[in-house]
Amino acid sequence: MANRFIRHIPNTVTCCNLFSGCIAGVMAFHANYMMAVLFIVLAAVFDFFDGMLARLLDAKSPIGKDLDSLADDVSFGVAPSLIVFSLLEEVQMSDTLDCVGEWLPYAAFLIAVFSALRLAKFNIDTRQTTSFIGLPTPANALFWGSLAVGIHDWLIVSPYALWVLLGLVLLTSWLLVAEIPMFSLKFKNLGWRDNKVRFVFLLVCIPLVCLFRISGLAAIIIWYALLSLLTQRANKI
Repeated sequence: MANRFIRHIPNTVTCCNLFSGCIAGVMAFHANYMMAVLFIVLAAVFDFFDGMLARLLDAKSPIGKDLDSLADDVSFGVAPSLIVFSLLEEVQMSDTLDCVGEWLPYAAFLIAVFSALRLAKFNIDTRQTTSFIGLPTPANALFWGSLAVGIHDWLIVSPYALWVLLGLVLLTSWLLVAEIPMFSLKFKNLGWRDNKVRFVFLLVCIPLVCLFRISGLAAIIIWYALLSLLTQRANKI
């Protein structure tokens, strides 16, 4: 009886991730970006612990793997898409875009599509056991959430906001599936030699949060992507 109960714990945590992602989507649809970010963060916490519990309790299962991908696409694909959709609905568009303006916000759902592709690749890619290939979906979701909260006022009044948002949608969608190695934050030990990239990353994160506050999360994701690219280049050299 105990074993039957234990094996369902990781999937229950995954369902909590999915539930949090659904609420984040609703908050985003109503332009309550701060609450959307909070529930995306909560979903990320559940996402971290479901895998850990599955390993600790030896409760891995095929349904758990599929459920995890489904939950992640809702929490880190659909929810940020709805954030961007709501932002694009608020953005002031030029009169010259009247014929297509009402359709442009739907471009936001490219994020959900490419997040699903990213997650599907992750499930079958044996190279991603200790690191990532492409931008992780939780990182992308946090980028969009913190951006919406941190520079919301600028986004809805700037004449460039529409093109900035659409450009970032295309860029982040590409980064999700790009063949770019990105390091994991999992520490196997605390030695400098094995973790110098992680330590450098974390040391720079502190002033970014202090300087930019909630927007610091978006800055951290940009720093993460840049550091991954620099590390890849250094390794090639």
